[in-house]
Amino acid sequence: MIPQSVAKPFIKWAGGKSQLLQEIDKTIPENLKQSEFIYIEPFVGGGAVLLWMLQKYPNIKQAVINDINLELINAYKIIKANVEQLILILKKLETEYHLLTDKLESQKEYYYDKRALFNMRKSDAITQTALFIFLNRTCFNGLYRVNKKDKFNVPIGSYKTPMICDEKNLRNVSRLLQKVIILNADFENTLKLAKEKTLFYFDPPYKPLSNTSSFTSYAKYEFDDNEQIRLAKFCKKIDLLGYYWILSNSDVKAKNPDNNFFDELYSQFNIKRVLARRNINSNPNQRGELTELLITNKADV
Repeated sequence: MIPQSVAKPFIKWAGGKSQLLQEIDKTIPENLKQSEFIYIEPFVGGGAVLLWMLQKYPNIKQAVINDINLELINAYKIIKANVEQLILILKKLETEYHLLTDKLESQKEYYYDKRALFNMRKSDAITQTALFIFLNRTCFNGLYRVNKKDKFNVPIGSYKTPMICDEKNLRNVSRLLQKVIILNADFENTLKLAKEKTLFYFDPPYKPLSNTSSFTSYAKYEFDDNEQIRLAKFCKKIDLLGYYWILSNSDVKAKNPDNNFFDELYSQFNIKRVLARRNINSNPNQRGELTELLITNKADV
């Protein structure tokens, strides 16, 4: 039985894996579960798998997380090292925002002022992280999206009194992050921190199911098919080095039976299709249950 998480993701993030935890757990090799190991997550995103792993497996002696999104990684660093100062700023933002609940135009003005301040990127690191969390809690659908100039451009959401400062959870997350190394680099840079018993979990930006459903703008860099191919080559490399890995991605074959992109790319590994639900999508018709891929490099999982 998987325990309820005490610490949960501090932000909404497209592609969050909370719903797939049981399926991911089934793919973790038994010999790792019974011993100390290193856990590496090169695309950490909202951290649902990371936080669950750290609570489920206290035998993880060290964890490494990475993401190309600088604002996201700075948030992890601030929560790890300066959570109390962060909570103070978030409380102030929450109080001010909630006071404008019955003044819709004033609340909108407040939101767009904070968005502009965030995009200037001139605040100190703690304030910038507070703005990052504030915008995530108050923007449309909890979406993080930037344009080509790396400017956050999501409009205000319809939440009247959203929880902006979940101080108990932030402290719980901070406690877990104390044994986590936090990187902001290319995913391949995580390899240097792997040792004998290491498990990688890859959750890259998903390959779009269609040309119109593309959403990979978590950062100003696109994660296109060439990047998916580079990631597959990296997975083959770490397999040869003897490390375990699990990878999740979209099941493009379910949308188009003739699309064998991932089936061919990972043909030498174990490909499993699991049911998942997508909740963050600008088009409500694109939400709902569908299959996703869980790919592993070990047959004994």
